[in-house]
Amino acid sequence: MTIPSSSKGSGPKILVFSTNNISDPGIDLAGSSHMDYPTSVQVIALPCSSGINPRWVLHALEAGFDGVFIAADGTDCAYLPDCTDRTASIVQKAQDLLKEHGLDPRRLKMAAICSVCSESFVSHMEKFHKALSELKT
Repeated sequence: MTIPSSSKGSGPKILVFSTNNISDPGIDLAGSSHMDYPTSVQVIALPCSSGINPRWVLHALEAGFDGVFIAADGTDCAYLPDCTDRTASIVQKAQDLLKEHGLDPRRLKMAAICSVCSESFVSHMEKFHKALSELKT
């Protein structure tokens, strides 16, 4: 995983894991509605948030991202009825892994983002960007 040069120098870099059917349309809606959020946000779409490997979070931070945000399916997951519980477990495992490697677990956030939650997504990105900026100081 490399960081494009276009995102260097634009504040904390945030990697977002979003889901194809639920959160990704909401994120796309934020872009198509010309809503402003930090340009250093990069999105990777996945089928389901419960399929994220905790080591991916560690790898992203070791590769130069300042934070990782999981835009989870929540209760709307089309694949698993217990997606929310599984994703919460993944977040806990990832935060434990970050601690083991001397990284601040606050560099990982998760929230359920629905397909029309563009304003919520933008708000989460702005708050996380600010929190990561404060962690750097």
